[in-house]
Amino acid sequence: MTQHRLNTLEEGQNYSAKELDSFVSTTDVVLLATNEEQLFTEPERHYRVVRSFKGFFEHSSENGEKYFRDKKAYLVEKV
Repeated sequence: MTQHRLNTLEEGQNYSAKELDSFVSTTDVVLLATNEEQLFTEPERHYRVVRSFKGFFEHSSENGEKYFRDKKAYLVEKV
C-alpha cells in the first residue's frame, strides 16, 4: 500500500490516528479531539474532521493578555 503525506485535512473526511499522527508531526497545527488524550492510543482508529479554524485565542499566564495565534486548528471526533 502506498502511503502519502497529508498536507491538509478536510472537514467531513475520516483519517486514521496513524495519519493524524504523521500530519501533526510534519505540520504546525493544533488538533482538538473529543476523546481527549486517547487520540493516538489506537493507530487504526478513525476520526472525522468536524471543523477547522484558521487560528485561535490563547491566554498568557505571564502577563494576562490574550493573543490570537494564526495557527490552523482542527476539531476531530471518533468515528
